[in-house]
Amino acid sequence: QGDGKDEFMRATPRFRALPIAAALAAILTISVAAVMNWLTPSQTAQMLDDPTLAAAFECEDAVMIDQTAESEGYMFRLAGVVSGAAISDHAMELDENKTYVVASLSHTDGTPIEEAGFDFVFTPLVAGYQPHSVNTWTLGGSANAFVHDGVVYYLYEFETIEKFADRTVYFAMYEGGVPVPDTFTMAEDGSISFAESYHGPHALFTIPLDESKADPEAVANFFDESGFEP
Repeated sequence: QGDGKDEFMRATPRFRALPIAAALAAILTISVAAVMNWLTPSQTAQMLDDPTLAAAFECEDAVMIDQTAESEGYMFRLAGVVSGAAISDHAMELDENKTYVVASLSHTDGTPIEEAGFDFVFTPLVAGYQPHSVNTWTLGGSANAFVHDGVVYYLYEFETIEKFADRTVYFAMYEGGVPVPDTFTMAEDGSISFAESYHGPHALFTIPLDESKADPEAVANFFDESGFEP
């Protein structure tokens, strides 16, 4: 940014329609991903004054993903995921297992993003469960965001997703609001994809998890408490 400062924003996702920002149309022959010097998940946590989480992202239990996708002039990046109890200095309940996800958003043509905002949704989804029943909102998610060198970095926290580890766990990024049928579809085999009717900027990643950490009892409790049908 022009003043050399980073802009920070903290927000808790709510069930509301988010304003839709205009997407930039850019066509590149060489991907900016090859030359971007992104912050690591650990550095992102440090920027948010969370050295305990920064250390957790350096541990062997952390899942470093670092995958990117381009859509409608935007570059989406899923950087890394870590789960556990008491691994953040800002955790409200230290005995609860949480999942922390670092992701980022930038323009494919390198144009700096000036402000951190939440016009884009970042949410986990789980194969076999309708997107409206398992997502950032139903998992009690909250988020921090800041701009660094024209890139928006997001740190999301929600109930641990490791309990779903025996299924495919996705991480979706898109422009809009809470997951609805116009945004996502689920096939007969339970796989989830963006609906043909959705045309905004978007990306869908999968999060590799240790299947041995799946907890069917915790999943059953989640649905009992949330009131949603599995």
